[in-house]
Amino acid sequence: MVKLKYVRLILLIFCGAMVHQISAQTRSSAEIYHELVKFKQTKRVLYVAAHPDDENTRLIAYLANELKAQVGYLSLTRGDGGQNLIGSELGIGLGQIRTQELLKAREIDGGRQFFTRAKDFGFSKNPNETLQNWDRQTILSDVVWVIRKFRPDIIITRFNTIPGVTHGHHTTSAILAEEAFDLAGRSDAFPEQLEYVAPWAPTRIFWNAYNFRGDFEPEEGKVYVEFPTGNFNPLLGKSYSQIAADSRTMHKSQGFGATAGIGEAVDHIQFIKGEPFSESPFDGVINRWTKLEQGVQIEQKIEEIIAHYDFENPSSIVPDLLNLRQKLNDESLDEVWFAEKLKFLDQLILQALGLDIEFNSQTETGFPGAEISAELLLNNPSPLEVSNLSVQLFGEIFTPENKSAVRNNKPLRLPIRSTIPTDTPFSQPYWLENYVDGPMYPVADQLKIGNAFNPAAVQSQLSFTIQGQTFQVNVPLKYKFNDQVKGEVKQPFSIVPEIDLSLSKFTVFNLAGKPGEVTVTVNFRDRIRDGELLFEGLKAENYRILAVSDDSFRKQRIYQVQFLKDKPGKNLIRAGYRTEDNQLFDQITNRISYDHIPNLTYFQPALILLIEADWEISGERIGYIAGAGDDVPAVLQSLGYSVTMIGPSDFDLEYLSQFKTIIVGIRAYNVNRDLASNQQVMMGYVRSGGHLIVQYNTSSPLLTNRLGPFPFSITRDRVAVESAQVTADFDHPILSGPNPIQASDFEGWVQERGLYFAGDFGGDYSTPFVMNDPQEDPKSGSLIYARYGEGTFIYTGLSFFRQLPAGVPGAIKLFINLIDQP
Repeated sequence: MVKLKYVRLILLIFCGAMVHQISAQTRSSAEIYHELVKFKQTKRVLYVAAHPDDENTRLIAYLANELKAQVGYLSLTRGDGGQNLIGSELGIGLGQIRTQELLKAREIDGGRQFFTRAKDFGFSKNPNETLQNWDRQTILSDVVWVIRKFRPDIIITRFNTIPGVTHGHHTTSAILAEEAFDLAGRSDAFPEQLEYVAPWAPTRIFWNAYNFRGDFEPEEGKVYVEFPTGNFNPLLGKSYSQIAADSRTMHKSQGFGATAGIGEAVDHIQFIKGEPFSESPFDGVINRWTKLEQGVQIEQKIEEIIAHYDFENPSSIVPDLLNLRQKLNDESLDEVWFAEKLKFLDQLILQALGLDIEFNSQTETGFPGAEISAELLLNNPSPLEVSNLSVQLFGEIFTPENKSAVRNNKPLRLPIRSTIPTDTPFSQPYWLENYVDGPMYPVADQLKIGNAFNPAAVQSQLSFTIQGQTFQVNVPLKYKFNDQVKGEVKQPFSIVPEIDLSLSKFTVFNLAGKPGEVTVTVNFRDRIRDGELLFEGLKAENYRILAVSDDSFRKQRIYQVQFLKDKPGKNLIRAGYRTEDNQLFDQITNRISYDHIPNLTYFQPALILLIEADWEISGERIGYIAGAGDDVPAVLQSLGYSVTMIGPSDFDLEYLSQFKTIIVGIRAYNVNRDLASNQQVMMGYVRSGGHLIVQYNTSSPLLTNRLGPFPFSITRDRVAVESAQVTADFDHPILSGPNPIQASDFEGWVQERGLYFAGDFGGDYSTPFVMNDPQEDPKSGSLIYARYGEGTFIYTGLSFFRQLPAGVPGAIKLFINLIDQP
């Protein structure tokens, strides 16, 4: 039996986001009733796949809202290796965006969200390749851990275990789910977990069967279950198809806006292994209420409350809910599901009362040692009294001067001033705390594994009584303000360093005749403090500080730094600022802000990649047409090019003719309608002597099918292995100069060679590269080149959008050649 203290600890850390943190009341009377009916059910389902967006949101919505089951989605990764349709964030930044998009999706469809420590390293064509990158035992242990913590009755995988049908990560998720299904109930499997959890054997595992290339077709001899997932839920006012579409639309960084299907729909699950059944996938699954001494009476009480629910006066059920709460608190069952039900019931009571509880700060960030100025607001529109209020924050107790109860829509406002303890950790996502590089996140704390995100950086503990019963809830600190366009906005409060650094560029080039320079800005949140700028990994004689200036208004000290010649190649250096009292600050604070998710804060060391080379670069003015978002322009500016962004009103041949080369950003023909509608102008630019470089686009949806001067198509061909052999025509014009390309220039690439290669092209195009993944046919469409009129056209699926920001010298050198064609 798991000790109760561990059950409660696990609930707070692992499941706490579900019920224990309080936010503004948003439930309608019908929704409260829906939650009340859901409270009665104890079925649990774990859905398993590989990435954000893999999950079948329609099935999750049906299971959570029609069958009223607790449904968790375990995504092996956070989608860190994918592309970004809404901005330039990739890698760990994109992983945070997609994590939050998943959490928003679960808010809509009623599920919960879990992860393993696997990092998405990009497209993988089979599970063997996947498991050569991931640590199989570590991820398997994480899947077992989530099963033991969440304790599902059944598991459903999105994909099957047949290699080669789909993405290697997909297939691996099914393989590991089946292995974990067999292991989670065994005490000899991952015994180190048993300090916190007991073994748990789910009853059955299923596959959410579908035909990858078409409609579902049952296979003879297999056992299936049908779910009418197109049903309409009158309490929620939506069909499960509509809920699913709204949920899937939250995956905005992937461009997955969805329109709901209308009418009936069916989803199927195929039985894989476990106990046989005859009627339902939940046959033989225990009703957990029967584990309680008063289980029968408690179920009867819940049914009575449901039967007497007053839709026009939800608060009328609060006395009965309080009576039920007392009965449950008299029980002593040490199981996670029971602890969750207690918290669920507390939330129901607060929702039925219509309580609005907020804890708001006047600022969005604070640093350890700084003072917080905030306000706790509580409003109770019901006539039932909420009394004996007190708030605890950082060990201090705050109570209102007016001891009267809160009721009848008269809000309480309690000012709170406190100091953030100096040992308070920064708001770093837990999986990034010790991450440097690689396909696995090094999370050592067992209780953090599986969690979707950190708990709130600062939260108060609010205590009060309702009809003699004491409630304690955590209220996260938020930054609340009014935007003239958006109206009320609430953002998480974040803990940041007192001093951090900003860099004008992350890759600095020390080129022949042109020393590399960078601006390092030291940002102070309280006051400018004297100190010294340092560069770890660089000798003192290899850099000099050209100028130092202070901006007292912005509380900044700004350094202009020049790097001197050392040795050719790559050198990673770390900037830091050491104060007079010997404190070292060497972090960059990163902020991500999009309207559909909360603002995100994370930290990285102030690293500069210094590349010393003798490349020939024209430094001419080039044009850049934005696509879905990438960091290529910043790298080009670091190289010395003058980069001008081309906007909607700039598609004029006379204007474009000033640029020797124009580069089209990734997926521009998928998202940039101005570009697509001016394709004739772009071809006129090439015909008149311009060089046009088009980076990869996806095959669908394309805003125009004519991307170049001669026909070609965009395929789904890619080379996912970044070290795959490349056969090159080194005599080709773009390889021979101005910087001769060599075989060694294809070493050290990251994540992949390229994606969405060109196909169906004729002899008007030349193809300087041939490459392929292991055991696959050679592919020649990674880059196609054509002369047209006086100019040239290039389409390339090579992933320059990854290689250039990562500072891969060979890829940068090749891209310079594409720009500076003879």
